[in-house]
Formats: sequence, C-alpha cells, structure tokens
Amino acid sequence: MSVRMAERIWLMLRPWKAGALVLASVLLVATGLTLYIAGQGSFASKLWADAKSRNIPRELFDLALGAFQPDSDVLDLAKNQPEVIISVEDYIKLRVTPERIETGQRMIEEWKTTVTGIEKKYGIPADTLVAIWGIESNFGKSMGDKNVLGSLATLSEAGYRTDYFRDELLAALEIVRDGHIDQSEMVGSWAGAMGQTQFMPSSYVAYAVDYDGDGRKDIWKSVPDSLASTANYLKQSGWRRDVDWGYEVKLPAGFDFGKAWKRNSIPLRDWAKMGVARIDGKPFSQPDEPARFYLPSGGVGPAFLVTKNFDVIKRYNNSDSYALAVTHLADRIDGGNDFVRAWPADALPLSRAEREELATLIAAQGFKPGKSNGHLSQTMRLAIIKFQKKEGLLADGHPSHALLQRLRSASSIASGQKT
Repeated sequence: MSVRMAERIWLMLRPWKAGALVLASVLLVATGLTLYIAGQGSFASKLWADAKSRNIPRELFDLALGAFQPDSDVLDLAKNQPEVIISVEDYIKLRVTPERIETGQRMIEEWKTTVTGIEKKYGIPADTLVAIWGIESNFGKSMGDKNVLGSLATLSEAGYRTDYFRDELLAALEIVRDGHIDQSEMVGSWAGAMGQTQFMPSSYVAYAVDYDGDGRKDIWKSVPDSLASTANYLKQSGWRRDVDWGYEVKLPAGFDFGKAWKRNSIPLRDWAKMGVARIDGKPFSQPDEPARFYLPSGGVGPAFLVTKNFDVIKRYNNSDSYALAVTHLADRIDGGNDFVRAWPADALPLSRAEREELATLIAAQGFKPGKSNGHLSQTMRLAIIKFQKKEGLLADGHPSHALLQRLRSASSIASGQKT
C-alpha cells in the first residue's frame, strides 16, 4: 500500500480518531517506513510539541513527516534568490514579457465577470490581481513541484529563518488536518508558497476565501477562489481603493537627492514643489496621497514615486523589484507603456558582503554610514552622497559597483600614503 493511499484513507477517517490512529499505525508498518521522528533528538520529535499544541493529530503528523529528509535543492535555492543576483532591469524583463501581457489581457476578458465582482467587493484592480497571478504561477501553469511540508521542514531545520518557516510548517499541517488538500498534493515553491497565486500556508489560513461558493477555499484549482483570496490578502494588508501604485517620474536638473532620501513619505504635491513630475507630463491625480522616492538603479536610471499600495504588494514578496514587476505588468495589461528612461549598464546590485565592504570603506573615508548589516539605510545613502560630492560624482546615494571600485581605489591610495 502506498503512502499516498494511506494519507487519503486518513483524511476519510479523520472524524474517527481512535480508529484512524490504529489504521495509520498499521499502514506505516505496511509501507516499511523508517520513522525519522523516532529519535528523541530529531527535528520532527522537537516539532511535535508545537504541533500538538495546535491540535495536529499525532497520526497525521507521523504520516506527513515520518520520512522527512532535508532537501539540499531547497537550501541551494534559498541562497540564490533572483532579487539578489540579477539587476532590477533583468528581473522585470523576465517577468513582464509580451506573451505575459497578452495572456493577462486575455485572462481578464475570459474571467471578466469574476474579476469585476472581485474588484467591486475588495477594491483591488483586476489588472493588479491578474499581474500577480501571471508572475506567481504563469496563470496557474507553474505552481511549483516541491513538497511543501518537506520544503518548510528543510528550511526550518537548517536554521534559515527558523521561527518563520516553523510556523509556516505548522500552518501547512493545519490546512491538511482541516481537509482543504491532501498532503501528497500539497506542492509548491521551494519556500513553501502554494496555489495559483502562491500563498504561504499562514496566509492561506488568514486570507483564503471560498469565492465560487463550492464549500472549499481552493487556491489550487479554482481561479475565482485564487484571485479573491489574493484580493482579500491585499485589502487586509492596507490596500487603498482607487489609489495609484505610483509613477515613473522626471527629476529636475540639479535635483537634491540627499533631500529626497531624508523624506520617507510626503504628499505628491510636495514632490511637485521640488520639481518632480510624472514622466508622461500628466498631473498627479491624487496630489494629497503620500509617496516615497524609489531609485532602483541610481540617478541615471528610471526614478519613481511610490504610494502605500506599492508597499502593500511587498507584503506578498518583500522586494522592491517584485513590487515594481507586478505594478508594471499591471500597467501593461491595462494598455500602459514601457518605462521611458533607459536602465544603466552598471545596474547589477551589490551583494550583502559588498554592501558591508562599502560601508567599511565609506567609514574609512571619514563619513558615518551607521550600522550596516548589509542593508541600505538612509544614513548609508547620505554618507555615500557626501563621498560622491567629494569625488565630483553624481551625488545620488546609489551603491553601484563603480562606486565600490572608486572606494577601493581611494582606500589603496590612502594605504600607500601611510606606508
């Protein structure tokens, strides 16, 4: 008898827990599994206490994690997320393609009644929902092939954001316990995201809805449930109805980047007073709406003002590159144009180690970058601007490879002078 068959029998017999426990034990012996949880020091045995507190039946826990072995592919993927190793330009080009734009437009027509109803109920534009659908799973065609429970267990056991992935693993077990999906069919991305719009298990528990009224919150096979669940997620995350995500903007000559970085979020009318304008020449349609400055590739590349709705999309994936790809695809699906300003050649982002090195070198030049930890803070940007001004460079506060090389050269010269 297969493990999959055992799991399905468990789901059918779940209401009769005592009988299910006996049956599960027999089936585990029949399949010849060597339980990974048997050892007192194993990952699964330590997890059991938390699972028990969340009312996960022991027999289901054993079936789900009994044969767990860490997945090395998952750990490799965790170390090479595309937001880190490719430029923003390439990230967007891979996701906002002519084919995806055309398919998105076709999906809106095909599901017009559904997306219109969802937009009316939740306030999320149809093009935004369809853009997320397209980027997350290519409109349901690529939902991932990793066992979700195995991926989450691997990441948690390996110490990769342990608490986060441990909680997601427990939420995934709750979903199986409640009969929303068979454990053997719970496949997704390497990070545990599931379904047509790639919900993490905890997001599913919190936001999934049964929009088509069939009694199930089915984000795997139901397009209405998938899109409505995503709309509910965005609404509950603070999406503002009828507010644009942001704009590509044109900066005036002599623009003070330092002043811009000091202002976290100010009304669009105040940006206009600083000479910042929409690149298409149109006025800001909501001048009182707060927006922040976003400069993904420095002062020679595209510049943006983004509203809270841009940051709400980052709740889905905490990456500016991701949010820009979603919003740009949504605009293109809605008939909008490509970005006006070209991306610069030196646009590959610095790695975490390179950002830390840059902070060290900036400090050695007598400027104060603050605590780095590999992150690009406001203090770091302002320190970069001071160095750029000293060197006669464009003072945009952007940490490029050219800037890092300039700092290395300056450090070498200083070291040579000391000797």
